[in-house]
Amino acid sequence: EVLQLARQLANDIYKKTQTFPSEEKFSLVSQLRRASVSVCANLAEGSSRNSAKDQANFTTMAYSSLMEVFNHLIIATDLGYVNAEELTQYRQKIQTLSVKLSNLKTAQLKRISS
Repeated sequence: EVLQLARQLANDIYKKTQTFPSEEKFSLVSQLRRASVSVCANLAEGSSRNSAKDQANFTTMAYSSLMEVFNHLIIATDLGYVNAEELTQYRQKIQTLSVKLSNLKTAQLKRISS
């Protein structure tokens, strides 16, 4: 479920950034897309790891990338590329995903101490 939500967010980001000005192609668009894909990629890579500690580490990196996405969205809003309503919608999706990432990490870390 966490990976599915992360993939949906990445897809949403790709679609939204298609509307950004062309001069942002190699800056904010690139940063937003890479960070959103990084959430998914870290989850996928972490799921292939054998140790719960490694899995939790990749979940932490996915969370960090998710916060990077949110920061870039705030900047995009400041620049007028994302409106306030869209930012609120993204914030809700990111909040839901961040809680699920936190819960996933907690479960992974519990396996270490078990």
